[in-house]
Amino acid sequence: MEFPDLGEHCSEKTCKRLDFLPMRCDACQEIFCKDHITYANHKCTSSYKKDVQVPVCPLCNTPIPIKRGEMPDIKVGEHIDQDCKSDPAQRKRKIFTNKCSKGGCKQKEMIRVTCDQCHLNYCLKHRHPLDHDCKTDGKSLSKSGHAAVMRSQDASSSSASSSRSSASGNPRPVSNGVTVNNRAYSSGSTPRIPTSVSAQNVIPPSASFQAGMTEEQALQRALEMSLADSRPAAQPTLSSGQFYVAKMYLHYKQQGAVRHQ
Repeated sequence: MEFPDLGEHCSEKTCKRLDFLPMRCDACQEIFCKDHITYANHKCTSSYKKDVQVPVCPLCNTPIPIKRGEMPDIKVGEHIDQDCKSDPAQRKRKIFTNKCSKGGCKQKEMIRVTCDQCHLNYCLKHRHPLDHDCKTDGKSLSKSGHAAVMRSQDASSSSASSSRSSASGNPRPVSNGVTVNNRAYSSGSTPRIPTSVSAQNVIPPSASFQAGMTEEQALQRALEMSLADSRPAAQPTLSSGQFYVAKMYLHYKQQGAVRHQ
């Protein structure tokens, strides 16, 4: 062994572990490992000499309640990490703000670790797709693809909510976005013209115009309609022969009118 004097053995007779970070009991002054440092674990015979004191947080001076046999250092450390109101503790908690999205994991990281497939934030332990049960079947999605997936999920949820509302007896929506009461259809009377139209349910003209067409086809169709609107209406014109025949007809008609006079 290169460093034979490094570390010490635990004083517990049933352990004798070589611990490189040994701890000394403050009552009996014996050396123990981390598993036998408490009074109860090594059955300390001098624990009665120690006064039962409530530890105080060194940052906010708040008493930390502990149970008999618990390590004061561990409870004070938990208080600093979670409940301490001092400025150093709060600054430390603000640094670690990226919570893991894995169910049951409460680990927070200093930096954001985003999965390339599901685009969720995870800790360093669960950053691999196999570690957090990624639901994209191993296919990597771009940012635009992830946005499209989110939009489709929102649309499906909104359609499900609208179907539930229609099943519960609410007025059903018509294709143009106007809601008509079911009683108008059941009685056979002509539905009245609604006074207000919901702006959220009205289908924009661009959406109905582009239905079933790609963007290029819709653009080409719009250009054709614009050119058709800009062309002036064709005026009827006569050829030279037709103009001569019409002139002779008017001439003979005038002569016949003079003879009758």
